[in-house]
Amino acid sequence: MRGRGDACSSRALPVSWRPATWHPRLDMGRLSRSRSSTSHRNLPHLLLFFLFVGPFNCLASYSRATELLYSLNEGLPAGVLIGSLAEDLRLVPGAGRQDTQSQPPEHSGAERNPPLSFSLASQGLSGQYVTLDNRSGELHTSAQEIDREALCLEGGGGAAWGGSISISSSPSADSCLLLLDVLVLPQEYFRFVKVKIAIRDINDNAPQFPVSEISVWVPENAPVNTRLAIEHPAMDRDIGTNGVQTYRLLDYHRMFTLDVEENENGERTPYLIVMGLLDRETQDQYVSIIIAEDGGSPPLLGSATLTIGISDINDNCPLFTDSQINVTMYGNATVGTPIVAVQAVDRDLGNNAQITYSYSQKVPQASKDLFHLDENTGVIKLFSKIGGSVLQTHKLTILANGPGCIPAVITALVTIIKVIFRPPEIVPRYIVNEIDGIVYLKELEPVNTPIAFFTIRDPEGKYKVNCYLDGEGPFRLSPYKPYSNEYLLETTKPMDYELQQFYEIAVVAWNSEGFHVKKMIKVQLLDDNDNAPIFLQPLVELTIEENNSPNAFLTKLDATDADSGERGQVSYFLGPDAPSYFSLDSVTGVLTVSTQLDREEKEKYKYTVRAVDSGKPPKESVATVAITVLDKNDNSPRFINKDFSFFVPENFPGYGEIGVISVTDADAGQNGWVALSVVNQSDIFVIDTGKGMLRAKVSLDREQQSSYTLWVEAVDGGEPPLSSTTKITILLLDINDNPPLVLFPQSNMSYLLVLPSTLPGSPVTEVYAVDKDTGMNAVIVYSIIGRRGPRPESFRIDPKTGNITLEEALLQTDYGLHRLLVKVSDHGYPEPLHSTVMVNLFVNDTVSNESYIESLLRKEPEINIEEKEPQISIEPTHRKVEPVSCMPTLVALSVISLGSITLITGMGIYICLRGKRHHREDENLEVQIPLKGKIDLHMRERKPMDISNI
Repeated sequence: MRGRGDACSSRALPVSWRPATWHPRLDMGRLSRSRSSTSHRNLPHLLLFFLFVGPFNCLASYSRATELLYSLNEGLPAGVLIGSLAEDLRLVPGAGRQDTQSQPPEHSGAERNPPLSFSLASQGLSGQYVTLDNRSGELHTSAQEIDREALCLEGGGGAAWGGSISISSSPSADSCLLLLDVLVLPQEYFRFVKVKIAIRDINDNAPQFPVSEISVWVPENAPVNTRLAIEHPAMDRDIGTNGVQTYRLLDYHRMFTLDVEENENGERTPYLIVMGLLDRETQDQYVSIIIAEDGGSPPLLGSATLTIGISDINDNCPLFTDSQINVTMYGNATVGTPIVAVQAVDRDLGNNAQITYSYSQKVPQASKDLFHLDENTGVIKLFSKIGGSVLQTHKLTILANGPGCIPAVITALVTIIKVIFRPPEIVPRYIVNEIDGIVYLKELEPVNTPIAFFTIRDPEGKYKVNCYLDGEGPFRLSPYKPYSNEYLLETTKPMDYELQQFYEIAVVAWNSEGFHVKKMIKVQLLDDNDNAPIFLQPLVELTIEENNSPNAFLTKLDATDADSGERGQVSYFLGPDAPSYFSLDSVTGVLTVSTQLDREEKEKYKYTVRAVDSGKPPKESVATVAITVLDKNDNSPRFINKDFSFFVPENFPGYGEIGVISVTDADAGQNGWVALSVVNQSDIFVIDTGKGMLRAKVSLDREQQSSYTLWVEAVDGGEPPLSSTTKITILLLDINDNPPLVLFPQSNMSYLLVLPSTLPGSPVTEVYAVDKDTGMNAVIVYSIIGRRGPRPESFRIDPKTGNITLEEALLQTDYGLHRLLVKVSDHGYPEPLHSTVMVNLFVNDTVSNESYIESLLRKEPEINIEEKEPQISIEPTHRKVEPVSCMPTLVALSVISLGSITLITGMGIYICLRGKRHHREDENLEVQIPLKGKIDLHMRERKPMDISNI
């Protein structure tokens, strides 16, 4: 592989460069050169060539493309160093010879500023197997283990750059390369590096046969050294010497050996070689284990069962075990009576063992006419009635003929004995169905069912004949009157096919001369559909976890039927009460459920199943299936409300019950057990897990915080646990626990200068107070409850605003200190609270002696407390508001100055409008307090509270 860089200056640039040293930190990762020693010997010639063509090459654009080739074993763990790009590209000091054309000397090594940066040009599949350090340029293996067989044998393809994986044809056909494109930055040190990582194979795969059993057929006449290819050789995903190298047999049976042949592609095929003479009739099969072994260290093995079958050839002919058999028969034998059966044996198989029988040409035609030979079975039967002129001895020569064989010969000597006294005769006449001497009787036939009539007689008519029934079974043979020689065969009790299917009895007749005749009767019972299927379990109890997979197996129902044939074939069906999503295979009895079951929707299922046989009419039985769906933790706790709101009066006692947080969990048992906890504000609030009761640990003050927002978490007891949260809003209701706070005047010792020229109706000062409560508890009313001075009644206070105005014109006698005790009261419930403040008004033209005034203020005033409450009312909205009269103010203003009529009139109008506005506000002072109990809003007895602002 050649480098892609061209020189564009007078300095020499190598054609290509690749590091070829083993990395000292990892013996498994190897960095190899792509150039041989021959190229180094030709280096002077190349330098001369570049000196000659250098001026022409300067016309081309300068490129810094470089190729690096690394190699490492597959299967390495994460973090193994593959190589350092910075060192191998000579980008750091002390990394071997300097590439003077690719690295300016003034920017080499650690003095580079800005520092070097290494990055992959694209993130393909190769990027999954290596990690690149952006600063040092070191390549390491990643956590994704490299499997050479998975990459190159299964994911092969044409080689491609940019992070692809390929199987390259160079440097060898077995190469497996990871291809990476690496960019070296910044721009002044830019390199485009193509990195090839060759993955070396290790022996991590054992040989494997494609089938577990291999069959090879060898003809039994195969000569020694016959070679037969084993068509299923072992495969090994490894390559080279790690692939399959040899085969052997575990047992050669002294008849076989193995040889291995390698073709031009390097594939090895095992051959079975015959080493001895085979005889199928001696042993028709040999079984051994074939073992494939690779060349790894240590070697890995794979095995399969090798069955060597010996195929038959026609190497055997029919043989008789005897050369002659002697047979004796009575001359009164009936036509069709079997005389003898000859049988030859051929040890071959199939068509090679077919035998036909025939008479030899030496057998007289009279004998052939008297005795019939079945050419397939070898049975000889009496073909015609024996006459008086028939020979007493017959020599029958019989040939056994096989394909391609000389016939085998046997001789049957048949001697006919002349009968002087003829034995009794038994003549049956069957009532039930009879075929070839077998009587067929249904199992459900009633008792005394007639089977056959038998006529017993003496052919000579000279002897008395008796008979009886021989054999066991529910049968009876009795004389059938009024006939003397007729007998009836009948049943004596019901018969059951399931207990016994076949009976063999005989009717025996004998005469006084001792001749016995036996007539065999075979009774075959015919099965009837008299048994219904029987379930092994009439109640099938099953359990299954909910959220099962579709078509989940439940059980296999099993029912048996004692009947035979179709009558005993059982089919399974669901009962009419079974849900549609249950399925029952009619043949196998496998019960499945086609859908997911949800315990919360339905926990128990109970329905019937039927087992039906194939009789006519069919019989059936019923079983009950009871299924219990087991719970899984698939439901999170669920609050009954999306969120909860509680209204609590302030100063609520600690650990008092605020409200109940109701939560449910549809699961059962431990999965449905729910624990509640406060997520936030847990330092203030606590919740009872069992009852869900929310409590406050401390008393709550609305003036400090009017509402609280909590999050309560419900966690069930499942594994893993499921949870849910809900929002809790707690609103504190105000209680009248704060008296009005007077902000002005700031002290009982403060005073205000009032000029004697102050006009009546003029505002002098005001009392300003606030109440931290809300609603009615914060509605403040002002009143003067005590006065002291020359004429303190000259001043009045507005009960709503607290403004103090001059009522009458001041006279010469009114000079001096006027002291007004002002009560500031709220409209709270259950009782109003109030504060008092002393308003000091000094009527004079000037303040000439402050110490004198202060001495007066320090004296304790003797003030009579007026019990009269301020006249202020908060009317409901449906009452008519009384307008405030402005006439006195207008008259006073008109008397003082005609010149200021316009100004005074405007002030009066302003005061009127202001008074009306306050009355309208009073109309809307209706507060709805959502408490649990009914609150008595009637004003109780008021108790004065003296609070002086000092």
